[in-house]
Amino acid sequence: MPGHSVGENTVESVKKDVEDLTQLIQAHDIIFLLTDSRESRWLPTLLGLFYKKIIINVALGFDTYLIMRYGRKNGDAVAKVEASSTRFQKISGTELGCYFCNDVTASGNSLKDRTLDQQCTVTRPGVSSIAGALAVELAVSLIQHEQGIDAPAFYKTGPQPDLSFDDDHGGILGVVPHSIRGFLSSFTHVLPATPRYNQCIACSDIILKEYESKGFEFLLETFNSSTNLENLTGLSALFHESNYVDVMEINDEDWEG
Repeated sequence: MPGHSVGENTVESVKKDVEDLTQLIQAHDIIFLLTDSRESRWLPTLLGLFYKKIIINVALGFDTYLIMRYGRKNGDAVAKVEASSTRFQKISGTELGCYFCNDVTASGNSLKDRTLDQQCTVTRPGVSSIAGALAVELAVSLIQHEQGIDAPAFYKTGPQPDLSFDDDHGGILGVVPHSIRGFLSSFTHVLPATPRYNQCIACSDIILKEYESKGFEFLLETFNSSTNLENLTGLSALFHESNYVDVMEINDEDWEG
């Protein structure tokens, strides 16, 4: 995991673990990411995208949850958002973002110096069951769509609570959202969609090509220092160029593991 240093005496065992994980991902069609920290999702995300697998990510908070499908990379095309109507925007399935696309820093060791309740371990009793069921239904809807993993996602262009998706926005089982955010405190869902970020620490061309060329060497560098990802993608330069005097960083890991 990024930011979780690997000692010299454990390099070979870590390499074996990476090889086992790689073989598992290569041997399966759908990858469900159900791990309990943000950084633990990075390597399966990278490998799943590299081998063009269907990836369904599930993250839990105390009374919130996120279910997200990833897009499949298709060449070096720049992610585009198209207007499907005056009320909806469309993102091609090949251009959908991943769990890390909204990050402006690389995930580090989120387990260090945190109590259990700060590690997204404590949730309301129904959260995992609800999120797990929705993840399976999203996967089923995706594979039954005529475009499969490349199914596009749609989102509303403004606050239009009475606006609903129609048959043109889904497959035979209905709409196939990019992500589902649920809130048990209000028993509501929203269906946001975001395009792929060209400086993403997991799905950008820079990262995928670095893994393709350097393999485990690149992974080891990242395990020992998550800033390796920031330097490669240019996030470090972006941060410094912004000339922030005071920055408060809040991201999903504060609510979702």
